[in-house]
Amino acid sequence: MAGRSVVRLLRQPAAIVPSVIFPLFLLAVNAGGLDSATEIPGFPTDSYITFALGFTFIQAAIFSTMNAGQSLAQDIENGFFSRLALTPMRPSALLAGQLAGLVLLGQFQTLTYLAVGLVAGAHISAGVGGVLVLALLVSIISVGFGGIGLVMAIRTGSGEAVQGMFPLMFVVLFFSSMALPRDLIAQDWYRTLATINPVSYLIEAIRSLMITGWNPEALALGFGVAIALAVGSISAAAFSLKGRMLK
Repeated sequence: MAGRSVVRLLRQPAAIVPSVIFPLFLLAVNAGGLDSATEIPGFPTDSYITFALGFTFIQAAIFSTMNAGQSLAQDIENGFFSRLALTPMRPSALLAGQLAGLVLLGQFQTLTYLAVGLVAGAHISAGVGGVLVLALLVSIISVGFGGIGLVMAIRTGSGEAVQGMFPLMFVVLFFSSMALPRDLIAQDWYRTLATINPVSYLIEAIRSLMITGWNPEALALGFGVAIALAVGSISAAAFSLKGRMLK
């Protein structure tokens, strides 16, 4: 199942290109339009592209939700899933196989965004060790968001329903600390939403590796949220999958 997931991903460049190019496009727009934000007293860096790069990884992870969900929904729609239900394959093995391609894509995205960011003038204060930690964190985040897509696919059996989640996921993303540090957000209601939004802590963990270097608190919160998201979404997907297999 893992090999099939990777091969299917490689055979569908239309699923890879948008998930790589679109976040880079928004990075260029944000870095160009919001560069003056670095002049705000208390802004953590003089390079906005370094600040904005963390958001790019989370945006790419949202595409994981769509890719994982649509792949599984396609298997349900074409009857492949029904044939799998007749085999002794455990639900956990099926889910792990579905997510293998996403983890590989997440690593490719990580290398691409880091390369583009460094060329554009971004820097990584945590050095080579920070890159390794970033790759691990991105993998966990990809699994977490991918698990959400699997839940939607299993419960609806429809690729269109999975696609309908895309705008909602972006709303959650934009009500985070993606554009400014939380302590510099002037609007109280917006700062409150960003504070209770788990996505903010994922962005800030990645951002800390690039700006601060090693921030134990930011990394602990980021990894904590990422692991909770991964465990929660995969558990929900396994429960939903077991119910569908029994039908």
